[in-house]
Amino acid sequence: MSILEIFKAVLFGIVEGITEWLPISSTGHMILLDEFIKLKESKEFIEMFLVVIQLGAIMAVVILFWNKLFPFSFKEKVKVKTDIFVMWFKVLVAVIPGAIVGILFDDELNDLFYNYKVVSTALIVFGILFLIIENKNKNQKPQISTIAEITYKTAAIIGVFQLIAAIFPGTSRSGATILGALLIGVSRTVAAEFTFFLAVPTMFGASLLKIYKYGSAFTGSQIVILLIGMLVAFVVSLGVIKFLMSYIKSHDFKVFGWYRIILGSLVLLFFMLR
Repeated sequence: MSILEIFKAVLFGIVEGITEWLPISSTGHMILLDEFIKLKESKEFIEMFLVVIQLGAIMAVVILFWNKLFPFSFKEKVKVKTDIFVMWFKVLVAVIPGAIVGILFDDELNDLFYNYKVVSTALIVFGILFLIIENKNKNQKPQISTIAEITYKTAAIIGVFQLIAAIFPGTSRSGATILGALLIGVSRTVAAEFTFFLAVPTMFGASLLKIYKYGSAFTGSQIVILLIGMLVAFVVSLGVIKFLMSYIKSHDFKVFGWYRIILGSLVLLFFMLR
């Protein structure tokens, strides 16, 4: 395996680590990157690779939010944190719609909607929605300011928005869930946190599904490319998640809305003129 292929895997890991957590669509960026930087692997491997490197990004969430995710404490004696268990039940409620659709219709959805027209449209539409909702919420006090205040109904609504992202690539999983949360009165910080927590089972499940469908026929070079992509995505995600949580304490999501509109327009223009 050449140094160039390793460099490509690093670039994909960087892009994944940045775009998975910011509400700007990792799919849109990956499509553009894949146009300019082609891995010398089969189409089936690349499709699997672009999903499975998310496992690295997941581990960044687990590391950074361990105390909020792990429901047991071992100080002196074992203590069960019931509030964390309740949070996980709410995450499960939000995961179910997307999981059902993903398991049943993954290949069909890819064939129907994984194209530049859908991706660019989703980028632009959800970018506009970010601007509209942020303007609507301006000077309004959030109704939900902690994870504990998220009800099962709220979690289910956020899950429906994640389902939209599962169906239409370019929507952005984090973008859709954050947008849905903002729409129903969740604060920016809580919306981002719940989106991160929701990503753990969602992305882990999606990765396992892709690995299962791909099978076990990995070559040595493919394993190296996959591990490098995951490691880089993990390291980059650590910084990006910290940045986003700090940024939204004093800023809104409008800049990401404008970025999505510009990127969607560029994706559309690029493929129309190609």
